[in-house]
Amino acid sequence: MELPDSTAPSAAGASRESGCDEHRAPRDLQRALLLIVATLWLLDAVLQIQPSMFAPGPGGLSGMLNSSAGANPGWIAHSITWNASIFYHHPVLTNTLCALVQFSIAFGIVSKRTCRPALALSVAWALGVWWFGEGLGAIFSGGATPLRGGPGGALFYVLLAVLLWPSEGSDRPFVAARSVGPKAAKVLWITAWALLALLAVLGSGRSPRALHDQVVRMSSGQPGWLAAIDRHVALLLLHDGTPLAFSFGVVCVVVAGAILLPPTLTRVALVLAIAVFASIWVATQNFGGILAGGATDPNSGPLVVVLALTYWPLTAARATPNDTAPDSVVVAEAT
Repeated sequence: MELPDSTAPSAAGASRESGCDEHRAPRDLQRALLLIVATLWLLDAVLQIQPSMFAPGPGGLSGMLNSSAGANPGWIAHSITWNASIFYHHPVLTNTLCALVQFSIAFGIVSKRTCRPALALSVAWALGVWWFGEGLGAIFSGGATPLRGGPGGALFYVLLAVLLWPSEGSDRPFVAARSVGPKAAKVLWITAWALLALLAVLGSGRSPRALHDQVVRMSSGQPGWLAAIDRHVALLLLHDGTPLAFSFGVVCVVVAGAILLPPTLTRVALVLAIAVFASIWVATQNFGGILAGGATDPNSGPLVVVLALTYWPLTAARATPNDTAPDSVVVAEAT
C-alpha cells in the first residue's frame, strides 16, 4: 500500500500562506493620516501646558490673545479682547481646560470608537481658536500672508477633519476623496490653494518691509543657527520681497490646478507644494516658534504638508482593507 505524501499538506499550506501574503490588505492610509493629525493635536496640547501659558496678566496667554485682535474690525476685536479678559482673570483654570480639550481630541482620534466625536470636537475647537486665538488668521487686518501662517493653521485642522472623516471604501483616486467624493475634494483643494495664492499678494503679503519685519520678529529667542537663517531670509525679502510673493502666488495657482492633471503631473506638483511649505515652515515660520518657547502650535506648515499627502494619487492596484471588489470589477472600472 502506498503511503500518502507527507509533504503534500505542508506544501499546500505554504501555498496558501504565500497566497495570503500576496493578497494581504494594504495599510489603511486614511487611518495613517488621521494618526498624524492626532500627533499634531497632541503637540498642541503639550505646548499648551508650558509654564508661561499659566502666567497671569499680559505676559501669559491673555496677552497673546489680546495681540491677535490687531487691526480687525471693531466687533471682531471686541470679541477677542472679551475672550482674552476671561483668560486674564482665570489663567490657570482656562489654560487647563484648553489643554484638556486638545488632549481629548488627540487621544480621541487615536481610538476608532471615539474618532468621529473627536473630529467633530476638533472642528468646533479649531474654529474657536481661529477666531479668538488667531484673529481670523489676520485676514481682515491685511497680514494673512501664508509665509507667516495665513489664513491660520486652525482652518487646516478643520479642512483635514472633513477630508479624513472615517468612512468605508477605497483610497482611490486619493485619500481625500474617500469621505467627500472626488469632485467635492477637488473643489476644496482648488479653493484652499486659490486662497493661499490670493493672500500671498494682498496686503502685507507683497510688502518687502512687512515681510522683512515679520521674519525679524520671529527670530527673537531662536537658536543661533535658526536666527542666522532668519537674517539671510529677512535680507532676501527686503530686496526681493514683492517678486518672491508673486512667485509664491504662481506656485499656489499651479498646485491648485494640478489636481485636474494626470496623476504623474499631480505628483510633481504635490512634491513642489510639500518642498515649498517645508521650507516656509523653517525659514519664515521658524517651526511655529516652538524652539523659542511660548508657542501654542507648530503653525500651518506641517498641516499643509499633511493636506498634500491626502491628495497623493494612488494607482489602481492600491486598495484599502474595505475595498473588497473582485479583480474583474477593478479591471472593468479601470477600462
